[in-house]
Amino acid sequence: MSAKSYDEYEGLNRLALDRAGQAEAFDAIGDRYNDAFPHKEGQLSSGAWLAGALPAGARVLDVGCGTGLPTARQLSDAGHRVVGIDLSPSMVKLARDNAPGAEFHRLDIADLRGGRLGGPGSFDGVAAYFSLLMLPRAEIPYALGLLHDLLRPGGLLALSMVEADVDDFPIPFLGNTIRVSGYLRDDLRRVVHDAGFDVVGEDAYAYAPASTDVPPEIQLFLHLRRA
Repeated sequence: MSAKSYDEYEGLNRLALDRAGQAEAFDAIGDRYNDAFPHKEGQLSSGAWLAGALPAGARVLDVGCGTGLPTARQLSDAGHRVVGIDLSPSMVKLARDNAPGAEFHRLDIADLRGGRLGGPGSFDGVAAYFSLLMLPRAEIPYALGLLHDLLRPGGLLALSMVEADVDDFPIPFLGNTIRVSGYLRDDLRRVVHDAGFDVVGEDAYAYAPASTDVPPEIQLFLHLRRA
């Protein structure tokens, strides 16, 4: 699905959960996020793939950059031009401190419509680690279509989700409540294929967070190319 369906996406965005509450939760969590998720082998491995597969000095969008660790810093240290976005002001501030070589903006993914950070084909790569799971399932194909159009032909997307058959489901998270969506892996492959991506690599990791208030999970990492 191409992001040509901007009008439909906007309609879904108005009807979906107000993500201000999500941002407030992550503002409250702050750098405790890194304490709860201290080991990020899957994300580091996926980030290394993206950093190495891109051309030198590539322009890369980090969607839901969080604290900037590890991805924005990893890609920036590899010589790429990183643009990170996050809806949480606290996370954006932490990211600027943790990855000073990158550029960060307080934006929702829906704000990328209309060329806020560049028009179609303006990015060589996109990293979306555990960010699209913050959307209701109805919005995820449109978000993928948006990222598809922001990538140049043949551009790369590194995507991670938690494997779970849930849609806009409330969970306790580090003393706050957030809402998440997920897919079983075959369903996730179908969704990205329908959005115009080819799967060029895939990994899965069993992950047990350091915090007992966050349950163990299966993390899925897909390496995708714009078809």
